Amino acid sequence: MRRGVVFDFDGVLADSEGLHLAAFQDVLTARGWTLARSTYFDRYLGFDDRDLLQAFFADHEVQVPAAELDAIVAEKGRKYDARVQGGHILFPAAAACVARLGVSFALGIASGSLHEEIADILRANHLEQAFAVVVGAAEGARSKPAPDPYATAVQRLGIRPEDAVAIEDSHWGLTSAVAAGLRTIAVTTSYPRHALQSAGAVVDSLDEVTPELITRLLAVR
Repeated sequence: MRRGVVFDFDGVLADSEGLHLAAFQDVLTARGWTLARSTYFDRYLGFDDRDLLQAFFADHEVQVPAAELDAIVAEKGRKYDARVQGGHILFPAAAACVARLGVSFALGIASGSLHEEIADILRANHLEQAFAVVVGAAEGARSKPAPDPYATAVQRLGIRPEDAVAIEDSHWGLTSAVAAGLRTIAVTTSYPRHALQSAGAVVDSLDEVTPELITRLLAVR
């Protein structure tokens, strides 16, 4: 029976949430708006770029024309790319975890980041061949916390949702994975343990994610 593991990317494999926040702050501050770190993590973590900006503007009761929104999304992407260049942003335990799980499970990624951003980082760290499927922003009808990213990932992997485990760092991501029918592991890179108790297991590092833990979660019916 084919089984799989689907990773979130930012905050799970890549220590990049701070870079995304800084890029959003760059483009918003230039236009007279403020996005605090606490607000980003409490309110917007887990959204893709476009949905985050739409939620931000709705929260501030600001009307932004579609063309301007497109321009802000594109500029944010450029700001993020500039910050990523030359940086090693994978978590120290990420590559070993991927190698360890890849022996026994089909691996995928379901993320709110752009596919190109994910692919660039994977290539820079020689991990592009480790993942059979990468689902990035705009590849599903809806972003997290909707189930679409994880539902799309397991469908492309060719496995049943109940035969896959999602690894997440936010309650939005956990909500998405559970709604899609996956088992879940939460890693405390972005939120404290008590905020992630809805997960099937909570770990402090990917070092703790083993084939045995995945198998144990998949055995729960």
